[in-house]
Amino acid sequence: MALRLVIDTNVLVAALLTPGRTPDRALAAVFARGDRVLYDPRLEAEYRAVLARPKFRAIHPAAADALLAALFAGAERLEAVPAWGGAMTDADDRAFVEVALAGGADALVTGNARHYPTDLAFAVLSPAALLERIAGY
Repeated sequence: MALRLVIDTNVLVAALLTPGRTPDRALAAVFARGDRVLYDPRLEAEYRAVLARPKFRAIHPAAADALLAALFAGAERLEAVPAWGGAMTDADDRAFVEVALAGGADALVTGNARHYPTDLAFAVLSPAALLERIAGY
């Protein structure tokens, strides 16, 4: 059963910085299974801006472009996502919650679960927890 997922930027960064490790394996599983990644223009802009930061110069631009191309190839782009007024630890993560809610996500995948409320209509999973959940299907 395909999942509807929102992927936090930190998962993409970790996958590119540490190939073969859990975030990279989680993304590979998402692509192989045909899970649907949800995003909107804000998330796309953040992915591109963060991956281009000088502090991530170890990430080859071609590798970042290839990962984003794979991510967007089977993804669902949402437009006009409604605002969500719930409390957030990190306001920069609000867009991820809004996309997940608007797109009926099963889960948001992040390396910073503590930044998200625990009472959302979807699961907040680490890449390792996503792999465990996929193994259960």
